Amino acid sequence: MRRALRLLPLPLSIAICLPAMADDKPVNWGLCPATDVLPVFDDAPKADKAAAATRDQQDTDIEGDQLFGTSTVPQYQGNVALKRGDQFLGTDHLSFDTESGNYIAEGNVRYQDSSIRMVAKRAEGNQEADTHKISDIQYQLVDRRGNGGAESVDLQGAVGQMHRSTYTTCDPSQPVWKLSAPQIEVDNDEGFGTARNAVLRIGKVPVLWAPYFKFPIDDRRQTGLLYPQLGLSGRNGFDYAQPIYFNLAPNYDDTLTPRYMSKRGLMLDNEFRYLYDGGRGTLLTGYLPNDKLRDKDRGRVEFEGYHNINANWQARANIAWVSDERYTEDFSSKLLGVTASNLQSQVGIYGTGENWTGGLMADYWQLTDYTLTESSLPYARQPRAFFNWDKPVLPWLETGVYAEAVRFTHDDINVKFGPEQEYERTGQVVQQFNGSRLDVKPYVSLPFSGPSWYVTPTLAYRYTGYQLDQGLADQIRLQNLSAAGITNPTPDQLRGNTSPSRSLPVASLDAGMFFDRETTIGGKSFLHTLEPRLFYLRTPYRDQSELPIFDTRDFTFSWGQLFRDSRYTGADRQNDANQLTMALSTRFIDQTTGRERFSGSIGQILYFDDSRVTLPGQQSQVEQGKSAWIADANYAVNDRWTLGATYQWDPKYKREDLASLRARYLMSNDGVVNLTYRYRINAAAPVTATKEERTLLEQVDLSFLYPISPRWSLVGRYYYSLEDKKPLEIIGGVQWDSCCLAVRAIARRYVRNREGELNNSFQIEFVLKGLSSIGQNTDRTLRRAILGYYRDDLYLVPPSNTGADRDDYDPNQIP
Repeated sequence: MRRALRLLPLPLSIAICLPAMADDKPVNWGLCPATDVLPVFDDAPKADKAAAATRDQQDTDIEGDQLFGTSTVPQYQGNVALKRGDQFLGTDHLSFDTESGNYIAEGNVRYQDSSIRMVAKRAEGNQEADTHKISDIQYQLVDRRGNGGAESVDLQGAVGQMHRSTYTTCDPSQPVWKLSAPQIEVDNDEGFGTARNAVLRIGKVPVLWAPYFKFPIDDRRQTGLLYPQLGLSGRNGFDYAQPIYFNLAPNYDDTLTPRYMSKRGLMLDNEFRYLYDGGRGTLLTGYLPNDKLRDKDRGRVEFEGYHNINANWQARANIAWVSDERYTEDFSSKLLGVTASNLQSQVGIYGTGENWTGGLMADYWQLTDYTLTESSLPYARQPRAFFNWDKPVLPWLETGVYAEAVRFTHDDINVKFGPEQEYERTGQVVQQFNGSRLDVKPYVSLPFSGPSWYVTPTLAYRYTGYQLDQGLADQIRLQNLSAAGITNPTPDQLRGNTSPSRSLPVASLDAGMFFDRETTIGGKSFLHTLEPRLFYLRTPYRDQSELPIFDTRDFTFSWGQLFRDSRYTGADRQNDANQLTMALSTRFIDQTTGRERFSGSIGQILYFDDSRVTLPGQQSQVEQGKSAWIADANYAVNDRWTLGATYQWDPKYKREDLASLRARYLMSNDGVVNLTYRYRINAAAPVTATKEERTLLEQVDLSFLYPISPRWSLVGRYYYSLEDKKPLEIIGGVQWDSCCLAVRAIARRYVRNREGELNNSFQIEFVLKGLSSIGQNTDRTLRRAILGYYRDDLYLVPPSNTGADRDDYDPNQIP
């Protein structure tokens, strides 16, 4: 019986599989020639990946112009073609011994499948022994644009050797970079290759030599070195990090990164990851023995993970710890590292159902700002239990309840010296007292609505009760007596109430209408909407002076505040209110494209009575009258220009409380320019303060990506504080791009500590498209600094540059 002729396993040897190390980022091949290095063979079947999955079950068809020889040693001559599934092997002459399994293919040997295309001078071997030798090879990887050649390939089953092989993603006419190795061994069963004396050249200059290294040839991970990161900065000096990857098991791995900083010493970072059917987790650790700049050992631990208990419940943990209060400032390259004053660790069990959410959790805060004391830290919740339930009973009736029980704890306060002693601790400790709180808020709502209107009355009842340490209750009582002007209180007057409580109803009415009409502006058809909205809030006054302040602050006045039923975060205060919000929004929607060309909103609160509830230390209560006007507008001038503005004007004091102006221009060649101005007053400043004393921040931010040509572009950012009269971050850089290589070089000057001192750094990165990158991750820096550096970023929330907003932390929000 004649044996079936199997196609040669050429992809095993050809793939070199160095491209398996390529980045996950999408690669831009726009500057590459449109033609393939090796054109598609006309007589080959379509490279169908679906056919590739079933190729082993299909027969091999052989065609040729002539067939001669014997029945045991047939020979095919002229336009010989072997086809099986997506595979094709073409040659001028093929002889095959059906008894011994020997074959020889000579002349214009061509191979193609869904992943690779190649040509060779000669192929010979034995099908029975599964040995093959292919000579003088040129290949192209279909998906990655990788191409190269080899002097010869020897195959023995799943193991192969390539001799004098090369790999690049460049066009052969312009080999900007090329990786070559005298010998590469590939083991398909084990899933790795071994290269010896490999040399990476950029142009004709060798930039990297590796006497021996392993690399993956498929999706299986392999232990080995990853590409290093290089940097230079005034803070750390010469900075070199070399990641080492350990493939410990299919579902967990580890990356150890020794990092040498010439000004600090040798640091070890480690990342351990695990994954299983019910969850995953990541453990990050870092250790720097004897930091030369701080003269002490330093380190960090971070863990993030979850476990799915069942369909409704999940356990989650986010744990963070650093060795000292200067760690995040010293080892963060972002402004957030300077502005973040604490780290939060949190563990808990969380559940959700059709009409409910709930959980039991605990958290802890660590101080990371050496200029502050523990008094700035929030209270830790150890533990916190919460439950939310809401259910539409009828189409016009909805009811629900919010409930929370918390035990608040706080670290004692270590008093510090002033700046001249660099905020060292004095040894004096101020004891902190703790307490517990129960907050329950049932409500009923009647949502009525029609096609162009809605009316939603809501009635809630809020009860909040406490159990306080006697020391905390006494502190609150003493503060109240001092505020009342009582200078010689009796012992009974000094003893505080350890079980204060508050209960009150909260009523609101939310109503709105929608008007729309078709209109024409400048010859274009628009849908114009007008959307008035009224929100009435009524809450009676309750004396809350005996209640502690655990997690409650006033919200920053904003558009969302117009429609909240409390102006405070947390449950320690519920303001009294008799107020009406009047707001109006309008939009112009392009009827042809559906794009919102213009949107604008304006609103104000009318206070019918004085609001007497305040936080301790507040200068005044909210008086009868009108709040500041809040206005927001966004205008898409055309497909490239967009403008935006947010403005708050206080008619009582005739001043602006907030101003934000935004402009963005999108260039046709993927360039972008962003310009932003921000101004905000300090709401805690006294009314008599000057504008300079009232100003909380005043900043301008200019960032851009400006393509000079298809290959060259400039990048930059100028982020400046007008209030402090100094820059927060300055970035200037240049990018060069080609078909297969991109180079980014940026210089950066940014605030590195809380004293406002600036740090200088220089970053350079070589992106070998289809392989990997060498140097610092400049892409991450630029993407953070320039909104629109990737166009997809325009549809995301801009990353924070100055830390968390005061409204970002709301203990009433479910984690």
